[in-house]
Amino acid sequence: MIQQEAQYRAWMLAALAGDAAAYRMLLQGLTRHLRGYYAKRLGAAAAEDVVQETLIAIHAKRATYDPTRPFTAWVYGIARYKLMDEYRRGHRKATVPLEEAGELFGADEAEAAGTRRDVEKLLAKLPQAKRDLVRAIKLDGQSIADEAARTGMSETSVKVTVHRALKSLGEELGGSNADR
Repeated sequence: MIQQEAQYRAWMLAALAGDAAAYRMLLQGLTRHLRGYYAKRLGAAAAEDVVQETLIAIHAKRATYDPTRPFTAWVYGIARYKLMDEYRRGHRKATVPLEEAGELFGADEAEAAGTRRDVEKLLAKLPQAKRDLVRAIKLDGQSIADEAARTGMSETSVKVTVHRALKSLGEELGGSNADR
């Protein structure tokens, strides 16, 4: 890496002095290294676009390179910022082989169905009026004001009823756990 650092630095200094051939060699060398850097982090398909963006940034910022500092540190600083930009844009996507996709979705649906069944069992222990209020406010997202208007209760009464219903359900859960 030290020999490579020296070569890249020499090409960069020559390029800054106007040597087009040295600049071409520098960009070719950097392309290989940046491709590997991004492929490990983004995958080969997304890497190419970010490599090009990084080379453009290096070209645009080449006058900011300080020859007293390591060249590769300067390049990788730019590369890290481009990588963060790519992550922010949301182009980073998790991939799953097609044959495993069914397992992922099946587990989510089974868990959600089990949770719904447990919630319904718990709600069934409440009187109908309390059950309807808890379901409407806590599960369906209705406002307290809307439920007060629908039921003819005051908003304070709706709040107290929902609070007491949830408290009794919590006690029910605590009691069933203590029995185990």
